[in-house]
Amino acid sequence: MASKLLNIALAVFAIVLPAVAMATEFTVGDDQGWTINFDYEAWAKDKVFRVGDELVFKYTAGRHNVFKVNGTVFTNCTIPPPNEALTTGNDVITLATPGRKWYICGVNDHCANYGQKLAITVLEEWASPAPAPSPSTTTAPAPSSAYGISVSGY
Repeated sequence: MASKLLNIALAVFAIVLPAVAMATEFTVGDDQGWTINFDYEAWAKDKVFRVGDELVFKYTAGRHNVFKVNGTVFTNCTIPPPNEALTTGNDVITLATPGRKWYICGVNDHCANYGQKLAITVLEEWASPAPAPSPSTTTAPAPSSAYGISVSGY
């Protein structure tokens, strides 16, 4: 019984682990981090973002912040209320749903005049591996009964 439970646990682990292991952590701006005068559109262009991935915004606290906004606010660089800002300097956002996502810096004119804004598209999470087929209980017809013809020795 114990070995059967161990086998079940290992099977569940083998299915769940790849989905967890596939999540990616993206440091926004790579070595430059979250800053002004950086081309975030070019940075994001060749990346694939999926549900479960994480964005890490690294910057000097107090010099920048991060707002998650909608497309209109992003385009217009409208600064949301200050209490909605992420301000730690190491802000981690887990991408929880698919679709278009927008982020801006709300300090001074960093968004409007210095391009400190990021737009990405998040895809569905990685597909889980297909379960192994269950053993078949049906048997192939005997060769003598092919095409509905049956042969009898009587």
